[in-house]
Amino acid sequence: MHVTLVHVQVKPDHIDDFIAATKRNHEASIREAGNRRFDVLQSPENPGKFVLYEAYVSAEESVAHKQTEHYLAWRDTVADWMAEPRQGIRYEGLFPQG
Repeated sequence: MHVTLVHVQVKPDHIDDFIAATKRNHEASIREAGNRRFDVLQSPENPGKFVLYEAYVSAEESVAHKQTEHYLAWRDTVADWMAEPRQGIRYEGLFPQG
């Protein structure tokens, strides 16, 4: 599996907006054929800190995700709400397989 953990720090006055926009992206992303997981995590200690756990069958499916209408809308919508640039860290998913 092709896994990316995307770390996002959101400005305090846009946390609720970010959650709403990210929910829409999540709901569309989990319907993509190559998607295996798309979890959205929020830190209880720092409510503006989020991690998106994105798992796709392959690198190609992950690239295809970044070309979808829902991803592009999310990316453009949340860009100004981030306190710093988001950071995607790539992992190789070992288990579960497939």
